[in-house]
Order: sequence, then structure tokens, then C-alpha cells
Amino acid sequence: MASPFVRPDVRAFLDMLAAMPQPEWPPQPAVYRAQYAAMKDLVDLPAGDLAVVRDLAIPGPAGTIPARLFDARERREPGPVLIYFHGGGFVIGNVDTHASIVAEMARTLDLPIVSVDYRLAPEHPWPAASDDAEAAARWVASGPAELGRAVTSIALAGDSAGGQMSAVAAIDLRDKPAAVPVIAQLLIYPATDLGTDHASLEAFAEGYLLTKRGMDWFSECYAADVAHPRCSPMVNESLAGLPPAVIVTAGLDPIRDQGRAYAGALIGAGVPVVYREAAGNIHGFLTLRKAIPSAQGDVAGMLAAFKDVLVEAEANRVMVQAAA
Repeated sequence: MASPFVRPDVRAFLDMLAAMPQPEWPPQPAVYRAQYAAMKDLVDLPAGDLAVVRDLAIPGPAGTIPARLFDARERREPGPVLIYFHGGGFVIGNVDTHASIVAEMARTLDLPIVSVDYRLAPEHPWPAASDDAEAAARWVASGPAELGRAVTSIALAGDSAGGQMSAVAAIDLRDKPAAVPVIAQLLIYPATDLGTDHASLEAFAEGYLLTKRGMDWFSECYAADVAHPRCSPMVNESLAGLPPAVIVTAGLDPIRDQGRAYAGALIGAGVPVVYREAAGNIHGFLTLRKAIPSAQGDVAGMLAAFKDVLVEAEANRVMVQAAA
């Protein structure tokens, strides 16, 4: 079997990781979180300037959900708001670890973005994260005064675990609509079918940053029912009627085939999908753009595709509203 294509900068990064002392296993969640946060400035680009970076407090099912508003403009006309859910296997990561990519999305998409600090496992096992995601999406859709702008529609986005949460929230809000519609979803190397061992899991089980052992540990911490639709959105009886999606995978990712399969399932259900794959790149490239410079091209292409989908979806929403 031929070796997979690995970009030169990806190979250099993986070789650097392999040469470093390996942490104790299994990790302690608090220690892992601290290490992940400490790596941010070493591997990711700076957040850059924005007109608005403001902390929010969202009412949630188990208390306040911290969040942060990112916006390149101080003032806006009524329009869409994007809600972002960070990755980290439902165990690590926060608004700060993903601030750079969210800030870039806010500038490139020219949209306000609410980044959500949902509850983490193992302290808060499944379905705590998805419950928080749904609550946050409904709160933003209600147009609260704290946002300082009128909300006409919302879009959902996230990477890895956050991609799963976005997919689940899109289904939750399809089945029980919020105050304004969900017009689009951006799922970045999403975990969508946790109960199935796809071929990419074996092909990239070791040596490509995210490992099968790591995935097993995340799953143990999250303690989810992998056969339940709010864990594995692929198992829903119907995916019809969901908002248009942009789905992005990484070619060297053990969960690559979950994203591929979900894109195919959405297309089969009649949902418009733009599918992109970052060939030769690894899981997590979104927050590794300093360590893997070529990942910036993947991010630029992803955001260009998503901006086109958002513009068309919002125009369609306006036409439907006018016709009604």
C-alpha cells in the first residue's frame, strides 16, 4: 500500500512532535488543558485586531455559559450572526485557544461571531456540551440586547468536537425552530459517526497528531451513547431539511471518513453541500497555522466557500420572507 501524501511543512511539524518527550498516559484533563492552552502562541497565528471583543454570559441549562463576541465592526445593520463551537474532544480547548481562528473568521466573513465556552467532560459528560450548544444557539437567535445588533438569522460552525456540536444543534433547531432560522453550517473535520470504525481510523491511527488512543480517551471522558443521534448525527432517521453545509476534512485525519460520510448523507437527503478536503494535512490544522503555514491556504479556501454559501442562504431567506 502506497504511503499517503504528507505536505513538507506537515512532515516537519510531525517530526518535531515525535522528537519531543511524550507526556504521561492517560493524561489528567486539567494538565492536558493547560498544556494545550500553553501551546497556542507557539503553533497558531496572532488573533489580530477587531472592533469588538466582548465577553458574554448566556443562560444555560446548568447555569451561565461563558461566551465571547468577536466583530470587525462596532455597529451593524440587522443581519446574520455566526455561533462557533471550539474543538478539543469535548475535554480540552476554550474560547482563548480558538480566538485567532474566530477573529480571522469574523474579519473574512464580515460577520459577528459568538464563540461559546460550553461545559467540558469528564466533569460534565454527554450530552452537556450539546445541551449548552443548543441553548447558546437559541439565545443568540432571540436577539438579546447584549449583542448590540439585530439578528435576522444564525449560522453554526465548529471544528472536530465543535463540528459535531454544530451538526447536532442544526438538527435540534430544525426539529424545534428557534426565533430566527439557521441558514448555514460549517463543519470542520467533524466527528459525526462515533459508533463506526471507518477506514481512515486504521489508516491514520498513529503518527498524525490525533491518534486512536487519544480518541478512545476522549470518548471515555465524554461517556456518550454513540448510537444516539445527539452523539452521532449520522444515525438520524432523516437529515432532510437541514441548512446548507460546508464540510471540511483533513486528508491524514483518523476521523476524515466521518466527514466524508456525513457530506454524502446530507447530499443524499437533498441538503446543499460544499465539500473540501485538505490533502496532506492533519486534524487540528485550523489552530496550527504558524506551525503549518500551508494550512492558511486551506482556511482561506474554506472561508471563501462558506462566505458564498452564507450570502446565498441569507438572500434566499429574505426572498422567502418577502414572499410570505
